[in-house]
Amino acid sequence: MNQMRKNDDLGSESFGACLLLSLPEDVIAVIARFVSPRDICNLSLCCKSLCEVFDSERIWLVQCEVVKVLPLSEMIHWRIGISSYKALCRFLGEVMKPLVGVWVHQNPELGNVVYVMPGFLSVVGCRIIPQEVGPLGIEEARVMWSPVFEIICGFDGAAKFFLHGRDGKLHCCLHPGFVMGIEKSCNVLLLEVETRREKKLCSEIETVLLGETGVQLPFRKLPFSYRRNLLHIVTSTVGIPVPDLSSERLFPTSKDDEAVLSERRTMLLKIHKFGGDWNHMNLEDECINIPNQVDINESWKHLGFEVDNRNMDAGNQTQRKSFSRYFRSGIKHILGRSSSLKNTSSSRSETRPWNLQKFLNFGDSIGLSLKTSNIKLSSYQGWPNMDETRYALYKLPIKIPIANEKYAGLWGGTFGWPPGKCTEDKPGKALFLLMLSYEESQDGTERLLIGTKILEGTHYAMHPNGSAMFVIKIDSPSFELFPFDTNGEDFEHSYAGEGTAKGYGFRYPGYKPGTLFVTSEGLLMFVWKATKVVLTLQRLDLGDLLRKGVCVSPLPPCLNFAYLTKSHTNVFAPERRRS
Repeated sequence: MNQMRKNDDLGSESFGACLLLSLPEDVIAVIARFVSPRDICNLSLCCKSLCEVFDSERIWLVQCEVVKVLPLSEMIHWRIGISSYKALCRFLGEVMKPLVGVWVHQNPELGNVVYVMPGFLSVVGCRIIPQEVGPLGIEEARVMWSPVFEIICGFDGAAKFFLHGRDGKLHCCLHPGFVMGIEKSCNVLLLEVETRREKKLCSEIETVLLGETGVQLPFRKLPFSYRRNLLHIVTSTVGIPVPDLSSERLFPTSKDDEAVLSERRTMLLKIHKFGGDWNHMNLEDECINIPNQVDINESWKHLGFEVDNRNMDAGNQTQRKSFSRYFRSGIKHILGRSSSLKNTSSSRSETRPWNLQKFLNFGDSIGLSLKTSNIKLSSYQGWPNMDETRYALYKLPIKIPIANEKYAGLWGGTFGWPPGKCTEDKPGKALFLLMLSYEESQDGTERLLIGTKILEGTHYAMHPNGSAMFVIKIDSPSFELFPFDTNGEDFEHSYAGEGTAKGYGFRYPGYKPGTLFVTSEGLLMFVWKATKVVLTLQRLDLGDLLRKGVCVSPLPPCLNFAYLTKSHTNVFAPERRRS
């Protein structure tokens, strides 16, 4: 009886597979739109016939479309440089979709805005420089930006990370590293150091004596000074000079750029595989040496612990030890003073080197890594509260406009009316970027539209990052008239609210009454009632602006990723840079 049931089950499964295979290819492609990539892979493992159907290029092209991060025409162009649409879908879904968007950091207060966008078979992180725009307005302005990082898609869909920066001689450099997994709903992007193990470094006995349980001390648990020093050691060692970026293209601006970008991608893949010897190698060649990493023994030396930590045996201080021998001498040292450690608590200076040693014990070399995380962040008016001691970027929760939140999203503009009007003594106007979001009032009785500042193009910050330029009672219409000539604009709506003004210092601004006007062309103008000052805003396509913009050289690598020093000036401006 059991055997008959098994045969019936097998028969029903076989019948189901045959029924699925009997469907036209167009119908299967439609079904594939409602199935996840993981389910497609599972179906292809069921039998040879299903594998031929669901592992086809057409099915995976449909999956690439479902990801919705690239138009179909670009996917077809990208397919030329990659093994299959399946590999492309891997890159689009696991790398591009989680990262594309606006990322910020608290410092400097003028604004630290990094827009992550598609390149050519790559993802590019571009920092928008705080700047002024001329009389042609934002859309026609050549916005200045600098590269922060790139993630190149390999032939098999694997991600290759590069951090941009410049060395002490002001030469542009690329710093290859590793992508250590990207969470689909990540909101924090981290620059860290990763230990790499290429061989077995110690015996099981040494592992037990050292108390290792197979769990590495996370990089984030190290004191800030060690994290900073390790990042500087790695970036200064693995950096490879590249041509001046002002003449390079990181993403296509026309169809003619495809050949140049394809050649540049090949160069980057060689750099990631072979390091400094890339120019004499082909991608098909085998890599003999391990590039883009720093020997841990050299790291100890640069950190200033060569005598105190590596040479723990007094008799071998003049001899350069292997990492395994360092462990053996370290065990003697640890066991010799174990009794004293039980009676006395370690000082902070003793604890820090031991934490560093515990981190470095898990490899024989270290390299640069890009990690992501999903952290529950508190926020105020849409702006996340950040840890200013981590080399991290934080993703802004920019909302897509919907029916009852039609003004949500990213807006840009300048002070003054009409837009773009300049004077002889001041030919440019500071560019402002704002995130507009909706919240409920504290008592829950009103809906508020909040314009959060994320960048200002002044020479000195007048408004801190994350401050509200205005707060609008979106359900309270205003009957104020626009105080200037309308310049041919038709006004559809106006709402009452308050705008930031000088108050009790930089961190505690006051607010004065004002009105938000909305035109039929989609412009927003906030007008302060007492002063008649106008802030004019329009929706922005940052990708389009950057493609037409001007690339300027980056900061040194670690500062280029996250500028941790408190500053109210424009540290990213080209004329202010120092080695």
